[in-house]
Amino acid sequence: MLSASELADRLARDAEAACRHYLSAGRRVGNYWIVGNVANDEGRSLYVQLAGPRAGKWVDAATGQYGDLLDLVREACGLIDFRDVAAEVRHFLSLPQSQPGSPRKGDARDLPSVDRPAWQRARRLFRMTEPLAGTLAERYLRERGIPRASAQPALRFHPSCYYRDLASGRTMSIPALIAAVTDPSGAITGVHRTWLDPNGDGKAKVDDPRRALGRLLGNGVRFCFPISGRVSVMAAGEGLESMLSLSQVMPGMPMVSALTANHLAAFRLPEGCQRLYIAADADAAGRHGLEALSRRAQAARILPLVLAPELGDFNEDLRQLGPERLIAHLRAELAPEDALAFLPA
Repeated sequence: MLSASELADRLARDAEAACRHYLSAGRRVGNYWIVGNVANDEGRSLYVQLAGPRAGKWVDAATGQYGDLLDLVREACGLIDFRDVAAEVRHFLSLPQSQPGSPRKGDARDLPSVDRPAWQRARRLFRMTEPLAGTLAERYLRERGIPRASAQPALRFHPSCYYRDLASGRTMSIPALIAAVTDPSGAITGVHRTWLDPNGDGKAKVDDPRRALGRLLGNGVRFCFPISGRVSVMAAGEGLESMLSLSQVMPGMPMVSALTANHLAAFRLPEGCQRLYIAADADAAGRHGLEALSRRAQAARILPLVLAPELGDFNEDLRQLGPERLIAHLRAELAPEDALAFLPA
C-alpha cells in the first residue's frame, strides 16, 4: 500500500489535473491554480503551485489553511479518516484498490465521495462537527427560546458546511446547526442541517436553509433517550425546534423529531413503549402524520395520546406565549403520572 507521502507525490506529478477535478471553479494563472477556497467557490484566495519542487502545495490566504494535495482532497471531499482519503486518491489516480489492507472491490469506501451512500456521507459530516456550546448554532437556538440545547448530544455545529444552490448550481460554505438522525439502536443514519446567517441573523439567506441527508424513514433526531433505546413513555413530533421546545420544559421525557409529517407517520416505535405522545403541527400534514402514527401505535398495543399546540407548533407556543403557559397547557394534556414525572412542580 502506498504511504501518504507517496500518494501526495503521485498527485503532485499532475497537480493541474487534480485541481481541475477537485477545484473546478478555479483557473490556471501562470504556475498556480487560483480558486476561492477548498469548498470550490469562485475567487482568488486559495492558490496551488502546479510545478517545481513545491508542486501540489497550497495556501488559502483568507483562512490561513495550507497543505499538500492530500489535505486538499480531504477538505474538498469532506473526509476524515485517512483510509477514505487514500481510497478517493487511488480512485482518481486509477490505482488498484485491492491491495492488502485496502477495501475490497465494490466496497463503498472505493467510491468517489459523491457516489458514496448518503448515510455514509452523513456520518462523515457529523464527525466533522464541534460541540454546540458557545457557537453560532447555540446562539440561534437560544434566540428561539431554547437555551439548554447544548446539553443534547444529537446537536452539533459545523462552522463551514457545504451548501449547493439547486437552481443555479452555485456552491458555498455556511455555518450550520447539525442534528444527528439515528435508528433505534442509536446508530447515525442521517443528518439534518440548518444553515445559519454568519452574522447571527437567524437562518442563512438561501432558498432552502434546511435539508436532511441520509436514511430518514423510520428514524429521527432523539433527545433524552437511554442507550438501550427502550422507553415506556415518549413523545414524537415533526420539527426539530418544535420538539426541542417541548424538551425545554420536559427535559426528562424521551423525545424524537421525525423532521416531517410523512416521516412521523413512518417512525419506528421503540421496544417497551406503553404510552406515545404525538406532538403534531396544527396543519393538514400534521394531522395526517398524527393519524397514521396513532393507528400504528394502536396496532402495536401502545396507547397514543395527542399533544396539540395552541398556535402553529410548540416553538411558537414557547416564544409567543411563554414557558409558564406552555407548561400549564401540557399539564392538562399529559396523563397525571407523566405530568408529575416530567413537568416542573
